[in-house]
Amino acid sequence: MTESETIAYDVVVLGAGPVGENVADRTRAAGLTTAVVESELIGGECSYWACMPSKALLRPVIARADARRLPGLRQAVQGPLDADAVFARRNWFTGDWTDDGQADWLAGIGADLYRGHGRLAGPRTVTVGDRTLTARHAVVVSTGTRAVLPPLPGLAEVRPWTSREATSSQTVPGRLVVVGGGVVATEMATAYQALGSRVTVLVRGKGLLNRMEPFAGELVAEALTEAGADVRTGTSVESVTRADGTVTVVTGAGDRIEADEILFATGRAPRTDDIGLDTIGLEPGSWLTVDDSLRVTGTDWLYATGDVNHRALLTHQGKYQARIAGAAIAARAAGTLLDGADPWSAHAATADHETVPQVVFADPEAAAVGLSLAEAEQAGYRVRAVDVDMSSVSGAGLYGEGYKGRARMVVDLEEEILRGVTFVGAGVGELIHSATIAVAGRVPVSRLWHAVPSYPTLSEVWLRLLEAFRDN
Repeated sequence: MTESETIAYDVVVLGAGPVGENVADRTRAAGLTTAVVESELIGGECSYWACMPSKALLRPVIARADARRLPGLRQAVQGPLDADAVFARRNWFTGDWTDDGQADWLAGIGADLYRGHGRLAGPRTVTVGDRTLTARHAVVVSTGTRAVLPPLPGLAEVRPWTSREATSSQTVPGRLVVVGGGVVATEMATAYQALGSRVTVLVRGKGLLNRMEPFAGELVAEALTEAGADVRTGTSVESVTRADGTVTVVTGAGDRIEADEILFATGRAPRTDDIGLDTIGLEPGSWLTVDDSLRVTGTDWLYATGDVNHRALLTHQGKYQARIAGAAIAARAAGTLLDGADPWSAHAATADHETVPQVVFADPEAAAVGLSLAEAEQAGYRVRAVDVDMSSVSGAGLYGEGYKGRARMVVDLEEEILRGVTFVGAGVGELIHSATIAVAGRVPVSRLWHAVPSYPTLSEVWLRLLEAFRDN
């Protein structure tokens, strides 16, 4: 093979994160020749700078918090966390930022890997360095997103953290300012406060986790405050400077905060600015609009999966989309998929609309699926929210003293199905899939009575929610 050679494939995938990997897995399983192009590490953001390292940092934090609520155990865990050991375990989860294992996996499914920056060069054509790859059936963009920094003068000289630096740091800053109130901000504030930083969280809006029910952010903020963090809402950042290793932040209220590091967790932008979108008439740097088969609007060969289509910036949803896209590409290649296919088939990403689940691994955990009460009302549904104090559930008592949490289900009063469910409390992340099945499956409330929760587990919250709906 010469460097200038043009190589033809059935499918070319731009991006080898978990989403691109899953696209390749499905297209290869269907017998389609597949090339995967990656400019960084195979496994992408999730494996090295997001899901895996962040949860590895948080697991000891949550385990210690749970232990401290249990008489007979709390006395054994009163000391500080061993930050070096936590970081070492985190490093193991990332493979020390090497991707040999992931490369072997791609080779094992029969996909060809091209390392380098891939760019579209017209319809069904991708260049990687001096090589040109052509796609008989589809090009799939799975390039993900990057962190967005605010347009503050001199910010580059401050060398601020983004999610990448926060999840890969090998040291614990003595003082850390976290700007933002979303998932990254909340989880990293939780982790570094527990690891020994003095954390200040600056939130422009009214509270944390504003895409969930308001009580979720309130309970997490309360717990962060009790742990020693300073959480300030309604606070903007006017300037940031660094001198002699110290970061100075000036807020909109004129307050000055000094820190050793500052993390900006203030949004994401699609990594589509330099992938050749202009060669096919699309705007560089734009989000890519897709139909439910993940095909980009106005094309019959270009697909976009994961963060770049802006439907749900979550790894599990991206992998779900990848499975849908792979099945749709294979079916179209075989001539067996017609537009207007069954919306609940393997070729339609129906769950991206109103049934997206998410877990925030804070202390307490927050988990939600579907619509919040406000979102359901805004969508025009006639709904009622049913709330239960999680501490009333028998299983909560097993988590120790002072359990704090809350559960809500949003009931569609006309169809008597659930439009959304939210849980906050220790251990609730493991409850969310049952809620996802109820919401995505449109399970009638009357039938949920026959899904009997095991005693004594946190799942008994379902019985308490149903009783509250019946009795009020």
